[in-house]
Amino acid sequence: MNQVKVSPAEGRLGILVVGCGAVATTFITGVLMARKGLAKPIGSMTQFDRIRVGSGDARQYLKYEEIVPLARLSDLVFGCWDVYPQNAYQAAMFAEVLKAQDIEPVRAELEQIVPMPAAFDPNYAKRLTGDHVKAGLTRWQMVEALREDIRRFKAENGCSRLVVLWAASTEIYVPVDASVHDHLADLEAAMQADDRARIAPSMCYAYAALSEGAPFIMGAPNTTVDIPAMWELAERMRMPIAGKDFKTGQTLVKSGFAPIISTRCLGLGGWFSTNILGNRDGLVLDEPENFHTKEVSKLSTLETILDPESQPELYRDYYHKVRINYYPPRKDNKESWDNIDIFGWMGYPMQVKINFLCRDSILAAPLCLDLCLLIDLAARAGCYGIQRFLSFFMKSPMHDYRVGEQPVNHLYQQYTMLKNALREMGGYPADEPID
Repeated sequence: MNQVKVSPAEGRLGILVVGCGAVATTFITGVLMARKGLAKPIGSMTQFDRIRVGSGDARQYLKYEEIVPLARLSDLVFGCWDVYPQNAYQAAMFAEVLKAQDIEPVRAELEQIVPMPAAFDPNYAKRLTGDHVKAGLTRWQMVEALREDIRRFKAENGCSRLVVLWAASTEIYVPVDASVHDHLADLEAAMQADDRARIAPSMCYAYAALSEGAPFIMGAPNTTVDIPAMWELAERMRMPIAGKDFKTGQTLVKSGFAPIISTRCLGLGGWFSTNILGNRDGLVLDEPENFHTKEVSKLSTLETILDPESQPELYRDYYHKVRINYYPPRKDNKESWDNIDIFGWMGYPMQVKINFLCRDSILAAPLCLDLCLLIDLAARAGCYGIQRFLSFFMKSPMHDYRVGEQPVNHLYQQYTMLKNALREMGGYPADEPID
């Protein structure tokens, strides 16, 4: 096979996070604590997972860093944008995800991370009231201001490479409009015309990042990079993109449990999912227009796993409903319930109940680390455009819907894609087919 040439991970890797809330501060604090030896980055596959390379007598089970050149935690430097001016230490304390004893040892470093004013439009997140924003700018001016932020951060921190990660709130749903979103020239024209209805602020961040040679990760269900015009920009700049929406709690369970039903050839009558969440993300999602964006993302998971076309007798008429409820007392400690109505031999009904009491940011933080390290690896390997091997980390995996491509939502198939990509980048054969 042809050896994939991967540039070494030399110099500092800047990670610019959109949003300095619960997810971002939990992620950053954990990395800072881990590199001091004061905490373990549990849940991070790049730090703990081992995969097989080679076969027979040559078979080995290696950590990712033993297969491919990953950036080291000691080389990461963080920056952010936010609609609130509080530094990362203040934001971490306010979020109340981590105990003070797990924040104080890195207080000085967190206090140095002061958010840049956000490119923000309150119409896209009506429940947020922060005024630390780039006020009075058109969409194109937002892009130019963000590009300047990126250039300045890179120079001031001596970074050799950058990654931009969206860890901010879910925006209202922006339907794909071919006249604006299909071609890069039309997207740019709409930005220059200050088309606020069809150009979300997140699109300005993605455009700015890619234009400055930084891979972009969409950690919310926004349609930001899920449009052909952004794929065109990524290909022109030869930059990788990934998205969308971190797969942390209920959807992680769904993408792992649904394969049990399909593999066992059991039928599905209905799947009802509901959540309670009390952090700022829950507040934003309490707005119906913002919830609709999340709903579209969460509803898409079952479609390609329990496929009514391939198994109509089992999956033709199942009912799928998703709900999220804002419940302030729970804060970041999300709780989800799934009621799954299945049927088996001779059509007899059965039920499965799943109650997942999780910590949203504790599950998201390792995903942030893995996505940043792996998309940086992809860029150094010369990969650009949609990075399908990162689907493992996403609720609604990116795919080219223009040509009828179906997303891969099956957790174990996604894991195989991830392992095969790492094998190839490490010079080993991609020897696990997806049936």
